Amino acid sequence: MNMVKKLGPLELPDDVIIGENVIMGYPGKKNISCLKSKDFTGLAKTVIGSGSVIRDFTVIYSDVKIGKGVRTGHHVLIREGCKIGDHCLIGSGSIIENDCDIGENVSLQSGVYLSTGTKIKNDVFIGPNVCITNDKKMDSNIQPVVIEKGAKIGANSTIIAGVKVGKNSMIGAGSVVTKDVPDDSLIYGNPAKER
Repeated sequence: MNMVKKLGPLELPDDVIIGENVIMGYPGKKNISCLKSKDFTGLAKTVIGSGSVIRDFTVIYSDVKIGKGVRTGHHVLIREGCKIGDHCLIGSGSIIENDCDIGENVSLQSGVYLSTGTKIKNDVFIGPNVCITNDKKMDSNIQPVVIEKGAKIGANSTIIAGVKVGKNSMIGAGSVVTKDVPDDSLIYGNPAKER
């Protein structure tokens, strides 16, 4: 039995494949009270592109726009205000916080965490368990990370708030990135340095 819970307004083409226990159109923090009233009419529409695959136990909030041919793994969370381009992969256990903007052909491997406001351009690869932060001093002074086209980030790396990762750059696995990464560079280590 396919248990899909559709809450807010939803644009869902017939060719989208949806797994078990998926929630779509979940209210964001500004509208959380509608869970009690069961009145979801005021929520912004959630849009899922044609040919997408949404696997088991995924939660997609209201006001999310997902492009064509996007595939999620299991247990994915996508918060309100996110835009995800065509032909992206979002690996199992990944969390995409609110207002993230992801380009086309982006691959987020399993366990990736994107903090609020992260911007990722086209053709980016992000390895398993990468953590992208947005608040250096934990004082709500949000400084989103920007990852430029073609960048590759190795598994278990942490990208600190406010960093810009340059075009076609590569970050080695396990790195802690505290400063901007130049285009076409290779960096790694803790703190990460150009090699």
